[in-house]
Amino acid sequence: MSRHVFNASALTMIGAAIFALSLPPAPAHAEDAVGKAWDSTKTGTEHAWDKTKSGSEKAWDKTKTGTEKAWDKTKSGSEKAWDKTKSGSEKAWNKTENATTSAAHDVGKWGDKTGKKIGNAGESVGKDIGSVFSGKDK
Repeated sequence: MSRHVFNASALTMIGAAIFALSLPPAPAHAEDAVGKAWDSTKTGTEHAWDKTKSGSEKAWDKTKTGTEKAWDKTKSGSEKAWDKTKSGSEKAWNKTENATTSAAHDVGKWGDKTGKKIGNAGESVGKDIGSVFSGKDK
């Protein structure tokens, strides 16, 4: 760098510094505006966060309530289905027991009709089979 360029550069920097120092200070309202802008941003952010938090809590409550209702319906439906299955099984079992007992009695009657003496074997067999199904003693 030549000496002339150096002198010109140094002189320019000194002039700029003197000019900057000669300017009046920034008005107070400019500093106040920055503070107000910051406060406004902070308040807006807090407000938005509160809304987000509140919305999330409401959404969670709705999800929880909906899940509980769905579970209650499922549980109730399962209980009703079980009751129907149990009732149907009991009816079917009773029909099986009655039909088997009747068939055993009919065997005894069939023997009488054919002329063979079986006696009361059909009734006693029917009672024995009936006790198997009902759990009753002979």
